[in-house]
Amino acid sequence: QVQLVESGGRMVQTGGSLRLSCAASGRTFSSYAMGWFRQAPGKERDFVSAISRSGATTGYADSVKGRFTISRDNDKNTVYLQMNSLKPEDTAAYYCAADRHPDFRGTNYFSRSMSSYDYWGQGTQVTGSS
Repeated sequence: QVQLVESGGRMVQTGGSLRLSCAASGRTFSSYAMGWFRQAPGKERDFVSAISRSGATTGYADSVKGRFTISRDNDKNTVYLQMNSLKPEDTAAYYCAADRHPDFRGTNYFSRSMSSYDYWGQGTQVTGSS
C-alpha cells in the first residue's frame, strides 16, 4: 500500500507557473505508474498527465500539452507536475494517483483512465486569477 500527499497548490496569476509535488510513502514507489488528475467545482475529475514507472514515457491531456510537464524522482519517492502559462481554466483541485499495474505491461506503461489507479492523494488546490 502507498500513501500520497500532494503539495504546492496556491493562487497564481494567469500566465504564471507553479510546481506541484506528490510524495509517496513506502519503498515500492518505482513499482507504480503515476498520474495527475484535476477536478473543477461542479465538474468530473479529468486526466491531466501520467508517467510510467521508469519515467521514460509520459502523457498529457490536450488542454495542458506544451504547458505542463510531469516528472518523477524514484530516489525521493516523488512525482512532480510543472505547470507553466497557467490559465483561469486550470483552476481545480489536483490529485495525484498511483497505478500498481501488472508487471507484464512493462516499465514504460501508463494509463489515462481513473479506474486504473489504485491509490489517491487528498488533493491540492490550484486557483488561477486574472
